[in-house]
Amino acid sequence: MSIWRVILSIVFPPLAVLDKGCGSVIIVFILTLCGWIPGVIAALIIINNPK
Repeated sequence: MSIWRVILSIVFPPLAVLDKGCGSVIIVFILTLCGWIPGVIAALIIINNPK
């Protein structure tokens, strides 16, 4: 997990998970629309997942 990806997930979470697949981007985008904090948490969890 690089520092740039962490910063990007804090600023705009859907862009941070762009390479993880369409489903991840949609989930993080919806959570970001519901509230910024859930989107950031989901993005950090997805980035931290080694798969």
